[in-house]
Amino acid sequence: MKFIVSSTYLLKQLQVLGGVINNSNTLPILDNFLFVLDNTKLVVSASDLETTMSSVLEVDSDSVGTIAVPARLLLETLKTFPEQPLTFVVEDNHTVEISSNHGKYALAYADGAEFPKAVELASPSSTSLMGDILATAINKTFFAAGNDDLRPVMSGVFFQFSSEHIIFVATDAHKLVKYQRSDVAASEVAEFIMPKKPLNLLKSILTGSEEQVTIEYNESNAKFSFENTELICRLIDGKYPNYEAVIPKENPNKLTISRNQLLASVKRVAIFSNKTTHQIRLKIAGAELNISAEDIDYSNKAEERLTCSYQGDDLQIGFNSRFLIEMLSNLTSDEVCLEMSLPNRAGILTPVDGLDEGERVTMLVMPVMLNN
Repeated sequence: MKFIVSSTYLLKQLQVLGGVINNSNTLPILDNFLFVLDNTKLVVSASDLETTMSSVLEVDSDSVGTIAVPARLLLETLKTFPEQPLTFVVEDNHTVEISSNHGKYALAYADGAEFPKAVELASPSSTSLMGDILATAINKTFFAAGNDDLRPVMSGVFFQFSSEHIIFVATDAHKLVKYQRSDVAASEVAEFIMPKKPLNLLKSILTGSEEQVTIEYNESNAKFSFENTELICRLIDGKYPNYEAVIPKENPNKLTISRNQLLASVKRVAIFSNKTTHQIRLKIAGAELNISAEDIDYSNKAEERLTCSYQGDDLQIGFNSRFLIEMLSNLTSDEVCLEMSLPNRAGILTPVDGLDEGERVTMLVMPVMLNN
């Protein structure tokens, strides 16, 4: 088995696949990349049993074969090469020899047959959308997903497809983000919960991509195919909470303000908040928003006044500043609208501008009880 490939081209593909490999694997074979060579087509795969990703590379070869190559060793070696052709030759003594312009390097390889086979999806449903739209949807929701192992359904992003729209939801019970596109629809109704790790991989590859991504899914697995790459992952098992029930429908108090101004103010005031509760207080009256925080233990306090556009009754409400900062940082609009009803009901944050046609973002943040 022998093939020739460009060093930078190979490195670029392997760095993407390397994101799948865990730092500590239960099976030693998972520390390797699987190379399957079929003449000029080289398929490289990486897996952690839950997620498997593979890419098809064009190489110069006329042989076939399968080997598993140590991932970390190969990546570290490739990073040091300038652009040049590399020749891989599989030797009889269970090593693969890499020849560059200046030297030779031998790596011990494992038997490719030991590598776990990727799951085949039985009778999947399918839909397709633009890579950039999928990346945006993941980016907008990903940060709000939880990290609680006791509630695994909340540790992923909920995909909801229908013939009218597609919806992506993430929540950790303190904050919730719902991202909706009515300019993209699926042929059939479907719901599934995607884990964070494969989403993170997809997000990094697809940002700014004009590629069409085909998503196939059944009860237990989902498969994303685009260009020369395929990602198959196990879905999170369970029923997603009824998120619509927690989004308050009647919110008579509406505050509209510059996003950057509010974000900067909250960041500054939050420095003076209690280090365990991160609590800040929003006091709105007329066209004035008063943001304050106090850490009684250390006698630290801060207060800022901003002008805003406000319709509704005078209101005082407390929020966790970290959640508010995360949400405001995740939006890209110039102005945001914060809708509230009562100090103990969730606030709803939405961008006023900067959205594509058919794009909607709704962010919900739970209030914290104010101690007067």
